[in-house]
Amino acid sequence: MDVFVYGTLTDSDQAAAVLGDLEYRGPATLAGLHRVDGAYPTLAPGGSVEGRLLRTADRAALDRYEGVESGLYVRVTVPLADSRRGEDGDESPRDRTVETYVGDPQRLDAPVEWPGEGPFAERIRSYVAERGVTVTVE
Repeated sequence: MDVFVYGTLTDSDQAAAVLGDLEYRGPATLAGLHRVDGAYPTLAPGGSVEGRLLRTADRAALDRYEGVESGLYVRVTVPLADSRRGEDGDESPRDRTVETYVGDPQRLDAPVEWPGEGPFAERIRSYVAERGVTVTVE
């Protein structure tokens, strides 16, 4: 799985300690959300944030590290707009998805307001889908 990281996992030593088996696929930009620092970094509506795209097969280790089960972070699927040439020589963009993690601002003491009603995870997923949030590999 490909994951857009923007905080502690951008550090290769930290990522290796969490995941063991990983590959950085290069710098990337998440458009439509920006980084906000609280107890740990999280994302907020609007703007953009620079980060890295990493590939790993260990989703369970990432979810544990990010506290998904306890609700500290939510894993969100975001479209990846990769403008690099496809393996078959096609010059059109190859679109697929990546994952990223968004922390609960209340639990992280971060000054973030998410629009909408309902559970935190639903508000994030709705925002990403409705506002055209994307990740671009540089």
